[in-house]
Amino acid sequence: MSLLALSVVSFLAQVSAATPAPTAAGQPAASSPLATFVPFIFMAVIFYFVLIRPQQKQRKELANLLSSLRQGDKVITASGIHGTVAQVKERTVVLRIAEQVKVEFEKSAVATVAKRDGESAAAEPAAKSN
Repeated sequence: MSLLALSVVSFLAQVSAATPAPTAAGQPAASSPLATFVPFIFMAVIFYFVLIRPQQKQRKELANLLSSLRQGDKVITASGIHGTVAQVKERTVVLRIAEQVKVEFEKSAVATVAKRDGESAAAEPAAKSN
């Protein structure tokens, strides 16, 4: 998809950079100011749908995931540490990573929930696809 968008943007840039054909009097025809801005508007729309909108959706899903953390969830942190949620606080989460070993992390350090407490591991990917 991005290759197609890049091709269209490249084509529009070439079209807008082309000089207008001279008129019968020998002077170049005046181009419309709107025609000059159309490629830029088109590029902004492409950037919105290709880059900005998916990132906003991903950020919203992560915020929902972090707000729904509960005790017993098996999580993976951004640094790759696997653990089970032992306690959830306002801004932090305490993970049990081994017997008698608990570590406190910021909630933003949690990258994914591997398995919810009381759910099977196969149910989690099905919930993410919806």
